[in-house]
This record gives sequence, structure tokens and C-alpha cells, in this order.
Amino acid sequence: MNPDNLASLAYLGLLGAAIAGWFFVQNRDRLGQVAQQAAVWTLIFIGAIAAAGLWSDIREDAMPRQTMIGAEGIEVPQARDGHYYLTLEVNGAPINFVVDTGATDMVLGREDARRAGIDPEELTYLGSAVTANGTVRTARVRLDSVALGPIEDAGLSAVVTDGDLAGSLLGMGYLRLFGRIEIENGTLVLTR
Repeated sequence: MNPDNLASLAYLGLLGAAIAGWFFVQNRDRLGQVAQQAAVWTLIFIGAIAAAGLWSDIREDAMPRQTMIGAEGIEVPQARDGHYYLTLEVNGAPINFVVDTGATDMVLGREDARRAGIDPEELTYLGSAVTANGTVRTARVRLDSVALGPIEDAGLSAVVTDGDLAGSLLGMGYLRLFGRIEIENGTLVLTR
């Protein structure tokens, strides 16, 4: 532990002791009740620390993710909100998509396009798309690489939206590359 960490720890310990001392002096006539409340808050604090430390393990149960089945297939569990989410590497950057069979193309939001190395400010928005939020302008782009685990494609077409799309949509422009798309028992299965 370096000297800065020790100084911070000593400061926090002194501050905590001062607050605890003030609290006990103010409540000296109810020390039994104060001790009980302090024990409850200590357990809550320890529980929060344990949850934060175990979040990576808990996350897989709370928010299940995609699983490769063999070299040419993937299973995607339905999320709590009823949608299916896939993470693809677009031009080497991980991008989260909502599977949307109602979307014609793979649609990148502005922020996801930036992560994939595409500058939305430099694009020419000649197309348009009708969305739940109204009509938005779109620009067609060609992606160097799109990878879903070991399944990799090059030169795929996609569109970048000029609207306020919160994420990205994985439409039929990409899904049609799979020979089989099936939903059974809350699991989406894509097979090449």
C-alpha cells in the first residue's frame, strides 16, 4: 500500500470515528436501538460490497448472453424485456444489437458507428427509414468485417442513422445470411 492510500485510509477512518462518536453521543439514551441499527447498516454495506464483487458471476444469471453451438451456430436467450440481444464485432469493435426481424438492414446508431471507426459527420445521408419515432435519414456504409464468434463476414452493407437511435438494430440484411432462424422455448437459434 502506497503512502497516499494509507493517508486516505487514515483520513476515512478518522472521519468515520468522528461521525460514529457524534452519533453515539446524540443517542446515548437509546444505545441498544442504535447498536441494532448500526448492525443492520453494516450488514447492508457488506451485502452491497459482496454483490459488487460477485457481479460478473451474477450478471450471467440475471442477463444471460449468447452462446456458440459448434462453429456455425449460436443460441441467444430471450432477455427480460422480451427482446433478443447479440454482440457482434463490427470492424473489430464490440457492438450490442437488438435482433429486429422487422428491420430491413443492419442499422448502426451514431455512437456505435463511431466505435466501429465510422465518422457519422462525414457521411452523406441520402436514404430514409420509417421508425417508431418517425422518419430518420440514413447513410449506407460498407463494413470491413462483422464477426459473431468464429462466424466472420466481410464487406457487408449497413446503414447509419442520423436520428437518436439508442442502440443498433440487427435486421434482415444480416440475419438472411443464416440458413436457419428459429425461436423455441424463449431461445433464438441462428445456424449457418
